[in-house]
Amino acid sequence: PMREKELSELVASTRDPAFATKAKGVVVAWNRAAEKLFGVTAGQAIGRTCASVVQGRDEQGAVCSENCIVRQAIDSHHPLENFDLEVQTPEGKRWCNVSVLTAEAKASTASHAIHVIRPADLRKRLEMAVRDFVITSTGLPAEQAAALIASRAVARASDLSDRELEILRFLARGST
Repeated sequence: PMREKELSELVASTRDPAFATKAKGVVVAWNRAAEKLFGVTAGQAIGRTCASVVQGRDEQGAVCSENCIVRQAIDSHHPLENFDLEVQTPEGKRWCNVSVLTAEAKASTASHAIHVIRPADLRKRLEMAVRDFVITSTGLPAEQAAALIASRAVARASDLSDRELEILRFLARGST
């Protein structure tokens, strides 16, 4: 287990925008690159929920909350794939790819989430343009077109059983 000071040092050690949260998404560490990306200083971010700072959305709408997919994965001790998230920056909304690491802090019963963020605006806009082209040229529903070209998990991914995933795949192919 890590101490929160060590957690802060770890977050500060990357040049990528990064921050760490504890239970309910409260920010406990915020690095300089995150300050630059979000236009929010560490002093302004620490103690607030990451949802209030990041204001993240995926293709379907708002996803950042106290009970987001990151908190759900940590609470259930499941690793989480990286995902794309549109975040609020001083220049406006921007697509980023988010990787999440779990760390257990000493003197705490809850795990911490370290979010490492990589801007991916151009890649995401191209991905969405391809999706729109597939929809237009094939007449497929948006969900099926997105599934054809998806290469990463979406922020709304949930912890479904193998059977539930199998049923969803059948539904996506048009089966009853």
